[in-house]
Amino acid sequence: MSVPSLLKVLLVDDEPLARLRMRSLLEGCVDPRAEVLAEAGTASQAQAWLREHRCDLVLLDVQMPGPDGLQLASALRALGQQNGHSPAVVFVTAHAEHALQAFDLEATDYLTKPVRRERLQAALARVAQRLAERAAMQTSAAGQVLLGEEPGGVINVTDRGRLLRVPLAEVLYFKAELKYLTLRTATQSLVMDGSLSDLEPRLGERFLRVHRNALVAKSAVRELERHAPSHVGEDESSDGAEGWAVRIAGVNEWLAVSRRQVAAVREALAGQGS
Repeated sequence: MSVPSLLKVLLVDDEPLARLRMRSLLEGCVDPRAEVLAEAGTASQAQAWLREHRCDLVLLDVQMPGPDGLQLASALRALGQQNGHSPAVVFVTAHAEHALQAFDLEATDYLTKPVRRERLQAALARVAQRLAERAAMQTSAAGQVLLGEEPGGVINVTDRGRLLRVPLAEVLYFKAELKYLTLRTATQSLVMDGSLSDLEPRLGERFLRVHRNALVAKSAVRELERHAPSHVGEDESSDGAEGWAVRIAGVNEWLAVSRRQVAAVREALAGQGS
């Protein structure tokens, strides 16, 4: 995984001397290096600049006239959810009491003044690592299933900084877990970015949607039974409340089956015997 060697930075602080000192500290950082593209004295000035430009990192004071740094970070997070891109945020402030709220806003780090160069360097390294991981996940999501390179195709999965190529023939199922997907083979469970709705059209006829949260390889379906909802991870109000479940070959796990998919699962089982 490549780590960016030069971070593009926007400095946001209402004190010119604080911005000057931060520039000096950044000039001494070498791994990764950082380049200040612009400065802003208020959150409004920063937002105006960010509407026209992009950067990797916003070094952001908390307490400023007008909208404060926390409000700007919240706006940046909302923007990132809309267009898929937002710079990393590192707060730089003399007030440590806002740290918990800062991390709730997904800040990469929180530095207290006076900032030491070694601490700033560590924050930059964390930003570079997070950007590299984000880029790897986006690359994986953009070309998740690469048909034709191997029989049956492969799928790219980023796992703790490694880019793995998993043959689709080895995949037993994909399951949605909160914001991520779990890819299950007979020997490992891998966490990957993406959604089942994006993945399903790329997998073809070899995979079957058994539930809103699961895609299963038809060849991995071994039996269909009625199960108590608690046995398959479903609550009584869920789509699988009738208790249908499939047993997955190789791992002896049960996955919930929604009522509307029971017939399709039966058909897949009948097809294995033909």
